Amino acid sequence: MAALTLPETKTTTETRIYKWPRQGEWTYEDYRRLPDDRFRYEIIGGNLYMSLTPSPKHQLASVELTYALISFVKKHKLGRVYEAPIDVILPDLASPVQPDILFIAQERLNIVQEQFVEGVPDLIVEVLSPGNARHDRHTKFRLYLEAGVKEYWIADPDACTVDVYVPRGNAYVPLGHFALDGDIQSELFPELRIPVKDIFSFEL
Repeated sequence: MAALTLPETKTTTETRIYKWPRQGEWTYEDYRRLPDDRFRYEIIGGNLYMSLTPSPKHQLASVELTYALISFVKKHKLGRVYEAPIDVILPDLASPVQPDILFIAQERLNIVQEQFVEGVPDLIVEVLSPGNARHDRHTKFRLYLEAGVKEYWIADPDACTVDVYVPRGNAYVPLGHFALDGDIQSELFPELRIPVKDIFSFEL
């Protein structure tokens, strides 16, 4: 995912030309004016980022992870799981980001608004696609740590692995690196076990 500058464009409700803000000055209102096209847009620290729509491999892994998490969360009545596209506004940091998957605990569901989530999810999962690995492993890694996300998973469909990170002081540390022969484990959900082979079954 890369930062970008868009050409000036006409708004749909006005005849004047809408001038896009400079990098570092983007807001959620600017974001809402963006075209509905094949790109995914995010605003982090006032900077606009874009990526192509996910690959089929990415989507398969995301669907399997979402299903596994929803099944566990519903069984134990823990909260709700959401999947992209969904706007998540992290106050003073991002407006918005679009995580692939997120979980919000039952007692914190008040952060879910009619059109977006305004607040910090308890768990965020990003599934890597060609071109977004650095964004997910570095830019969003730092963002989610600063925002206070309690657990961050990075799923890699090419390597068939899932990395789980938890905060310790002012850093994320790895809870585990889970490959095809293992089960995903979570500090947030101590009883959770998700066989990695079930997530990446399309590679078996």
